[in-house]
Amino acid sequence: MFAHSSPEPSFRESVDIMFNRAVALLDLPPGLAEKIRVCNATYTVRFGVRLRGEITTFTGYRAVHSEHMEPVKGGIRYSLGVNQDEVEALAALMTYKCALVDAPYGGSKGGLTIDPLAYDEHELEQITRRFAYELIKRDLIHPSQNVPAPDMGTGEREMAWIADQYQRMNTTDINARACVTGKPVSGGGIEGRTEATGRGVQYALQEFFRHPEDIHSVALSGSLDSKAIIVQGL
Repeated sequence: MFAHSSPEPSFRESVDIMFNRAVALLDLPPGLAEKIRVCNATYTVRFGVRLRGEITTFTGYRAVHSEHMEPVKGGIRYSLGVNQDEVEALAALMTYKCALVDAPYGGSKGGLTIDPLAYDEHELEQITRRFAYELIKRDLIHPSQNVPAPDMGTGEREMAWIADQYQRMNTTDINARACVTGKPVSGGGIEGRTEATGRGVQYALQEFFRHPEDIHSVALSGSLDSKAIIVQGL
């Protein structure tokens, strides 16, 4: 085992390292690369919810990386590992992913520092609705400005609660259901959303293994059919 001469970069720093490698291949005007790189704003909200006879305080985040196109788009995750560094890194990746496929959205990401397995469904609904309330009143959830989606620790159930909370707070907004994606089909969602991320990975891998030079560049060989797949994040 080799000792590291310097600390491992943070998630955000790792994203910046990859960004800088890409920028080195481009001819960008002075200052533009830095403008693209930085996260425009990160909001931290803290709120209390009465649970089991006492008030528990939670910390949530919503990072907005780029508003070059609106609405900005990006999931909301529930995990004890959620922090500012993580949501800013993920928001940046959302900007870059959308730009790569010409999706007309800026990048955003949010999360709540919580272990979702520590609470029952009723408690999670209370927590989710209060978190949504804090974001909605700041226009950090809005059909034309900032549209969340499911992420690690959240799913269509949480999106349904958030959409309902938005509708309650914006009764005249005819586009209220568009405030989040990843809702259940019965609540305005679309077929195929649940498996969409995994299907995208499948298509990307299939395309990658069509190019021998790319396979060789990462010291692999053979076809996708012969490979074992490790799934991270379950």
